Amino acid sequence: MTEIGIHRGGPPETVLPEAEPAAVDALAKALELADVDQRREAISAVVADHPKFLDGWARLGELGRHPIERYAAFRVGYHRGLDTARQSGWRGSGYIRWENPTNRGFLRAVAGLQAAAAEIGEADEELRCSQFLRQLDPTWPPPEFN
Repeated sequence: MTEIGIHRGGPPETVLPEAEPAAVDALAKALELADVDQRREAISAVVADHPKFLDGWARLGELGRHPIERYAAFRVGYHRGLDTARQSGWRGSGYIRWENPTNRGFLRAVAGLQAAAAEIGEADEELRCSQFLRQLDPTWPPPEFN
């Protein structure tokens, strides 16, 4: 469900819609795999079957074998997240907070893109992502974020 409203008396807040249950279930099973190569392959299959699944792209980025592979997966999650946010009523400003579980895949992708940009020396992108995360959620990073 998409919700837009005023949150805590501040800018409007957007809550991204829930992912397809089949995608969520498949990702959960993939994340349980102990072997990292098998986990990566299973998550790749999840995003191939559900290409709009933001958390799938973010998790795939986390398992990338080298900086460019991580960067690419996170960038897809970032752009798909922007598309989803806009379709959910976000107009380029306002909050998309971590406290809403359905927002976490997008925020994880932005944070991953920030880290991958730093890793490849793309300082401008790293700074943009850092600023964007704090615009989306002024309490960023959440304590449980890893």
